[in-house]
Amino acid sequence: MSVPEAGVPAREVSAGEGPARVATRPAPRKRSAQAQWNVTVRWLHTYTSMISLLIVLFFALTGITLNHPEWTFGSQEVKKTVSGTLPAGWIKGQDVNWLTVAEELRSQQNLKGRAGNTSVNGNEADISFLAPGYSADVFIDTQTNKYTVNLVEQGSLAVMNDLHRGRDAGTAWKWVVDLSGVVLALISVTGIGILLLMKKTRRQALTVMAVGAVLALLLAKHAVG
Repeated sequence: MSVPEAGVPAREVSAGEGPARVATRPAPRKRSAQAQWNVTVRWLHTYTSMISLLIVLFFALTGITLNHPEWTFGSQEVKKTVSGTLPAGWIKGQDVNWLTVAEELRSQQNLKGRAGNTSVNGNEADISFLAPGYSADVFIDTQTNKYTVNLVEQGSLAVMNDLHRGRDAGTAWKWVVDLSGVVLALISVTGIGILLLMKKTRRQALTVMAVGAVLALLLAKHAVG
């Protein structure tokens, strides 16, 4: 009687029959197109939801705070005025080196945000610095090189609201807003796709969705008069 070698699994043998036969498993059945579609849609819905969970939560909460501007949560607007003098050479005639001006102002007053909205009008030159919840308007005397900065710094709630709008937040954040919109649309579409595959509750769910859509359209029509 032979003994199986170490590491080699024993073969299943039918009692009282001839040579040993190796037991075989049936080959897995290929998924139908509908079953594969179901798996794909659920996978997309699940993982896009998980990836964008915090982003969705952020835009959901700030959507509520935007709808209630009277909510401050103790966040108060801070206004102040500072002044200084620019070094000579920042202007020649009516031509202003705005890059030099912006960097000098950042260095002297720790201004932040995107510099822009520049103008020169007679003896006064203007430039603004904008960021979410922040603005700094600079007025420069072209004759004396002296400037005045009117600073407005708002609280964290205003910062989040501006981020929701994408206002003064820069190109990178605008991409975040756009991608968030794409992901939310994908979550909605895949959710409807999953709904259509659920035969038992499909009719009731589609009815509720239709009623919700009609109510939203009626409210929108009422809001715009």
